Amino acid sequence: MDRIRITGGSELNGVIPISGAKNAALPLMIASLLTDETLELHNVPRLADVQQLLRILSNHGVDHGIAGKRPGQTAETGQSIRLRARSVIDTTAPYELVSKMRASFWVLAPLVARMGSARVSLPGGCAIGTRPVDLLLMVMEKLGAKVDIEGGYVLARAPTSGLKGAEINFSKVTVGGTHTALMAAALADGTTVIDNAAREPEVVDLAECLNAMGAKIAGAGQSRIVVEGVAKLGGASHTVLPDRIETGTYAMAVAMTGGDVLLEGARPVLLQSALDVLGQSGTEVTATNEGIRVRRNGHGIAAVDVTTEPFPGFPTDLQAQLMALMTRGKGTSRIRETIFENRFMHVQELARLGARIRLDGDIAFVDGVSKLTGAPVMATDLRASVSLVIAALAAEGETTVNRVYHLDRGFEALEAKLGRCGAQIERLSGEH
Repeated sequence: MDRIRITGGSELNGVIPISGAKNAALPLMIASLLTDETLELHNVPRLADVQQLLRILSNHGVDHGIAGKRPGQTAETGQSIRLRARSVIDTTAPYELVSKMRASFWVLAPLVARMGSARVSLPGGCAIGTRPVDLLLMVMEKLGAKVDIEGGYVLARAPTSGLKGAEINFSKVTVGGTHTALMAAALADGTTVIDNAAREPEVVDLAECLNAMGAKIAGAGQSRIVVEGVAKLGGASHTVLPDRIETGTYAMAVAMTGGDVLLEGARPVLLQSALDVLGQSGTEVTATNEGIRVRRNGHGIAAVDVTTEPFPGFPTDLQAQLMALMTRGKGTSRIRETIFENRFMHVQELARLGARIRLDGDIAFVDGVSKLTGAPVMATDLRASVSLVIAALAAEGETTVNRVYHLDRGFEALEAKLGRCGAQIERLSGEH
C-alpha cells in the first residue's frame, strides 16, 4: 500500500494549478443517466472516485470515452469525458459498487425519473458519521415514488404516469438531497419548489449543466429553487468548476509553510469565508486575473475561531486542514464542527506530530505549539489525510503518511503540485 514521505521545513513558492471539483464532477456524471444523448464534461479531475463512478455508470449501460491528450495538457490538467446512456440496461446499483463511494447512491433519482424504477444499495457506514439517506428518500416520495427498503436495498418505483412536481422543504440543508431533487424534478411532470435548498457552488454547477441539457431550473444558489419539469433532456457540453476545497487546502499549506504561491484558476467567490479566515490568521490573500495569490511572511500564524456551516459559511471539508494550520497558531483557536459527527478523527494523528488539541463535544480547542515533529501517521478519511500532509510540511524531520488511497480519492497529483513549489515530498510504493 502506498505511503507519502514528507521532510518538513521548506517554504512553498510557485504556481499550483487548481483541478476541477470532485464534488461537482460526480453529480454531473450521474446526470448523464437522464438522457439518451451525449453529455460531454470538461475539466474532470483524474481521481480514484471518478474512475469508480465510471465503473458504476458502465454497469447501468452508460458508454464513456475519455479524450486523448491535447497540446499543453499535463497529468494535472482536467480530462474531457463523453458519457452516453443510449439505453439503460440495468437499474440495479449493487452493494459491492455503492459501498465503495457514497455519492453513487445518487443514481437513484435519474434512474427512477427516466426508467420508472431503481434498486440501489444503501451505502452503509462512513468514517465521518452516519450521513443518512432519509432526506434523499423523502424527495423521491414527495415526487410520487413508492419507496421500500428490502435486504439492504432501496426499491423506488414511479407511478405509471411518472414523477409529479411537488413542494420539497428540507428540514436541514443537504447537498445530496438537493442534487437528488434537481435530477428527479427535471423530468417530473409539473412544477417542483425546493425550499431550504443547499446553496453550494457544486449545486449551481449541476443546475447550469441540467439547464444546458434542456431543464428549466431557476434560483440555484439560493435557498429556494423552482424546477419546471420537461418531458425529455438532451445532450450538452459543460466545464466543471474549479475545486474550492483543493483551493483552500493549498492556501492553508502556504499559510503553514510560508512562501508565495499562485493558485491558478481558483475563484475567490467559491470560498470567500475560508479566505477571510486565512486573512484573520495573518496570511495575505489576493485575487488576480490568473487565480488567487497566497503569501505569508515570517510574522507567524494568529489563532482564529471558526464554526463550520453550509455554504456560504466555512466549509466542513476544510475543517481538518484549518486545524492543522492552527497547531502552529499563536494562542488558542476554537473550531466548532456542526455538519458531521465524528469529524475530529484527525486529532489523535495530529497529536502524534506534537499538536495540543482538546475536544469538548463538537468543539476542538487548539493550543498552538512552537514546533511540530515528524512521525508516522495514519489517514482516516480524505480531508483528515490532507491535514496530516499540511502539518508534515511544517514539522521538523520526516513524516510518513499511511493509507494515502484516501488522498487519491480527492486530490489530483498532490505530490507533483507541492513538489514543484519546493516541498520535499515523495510517494513510496507498495512495501518499500
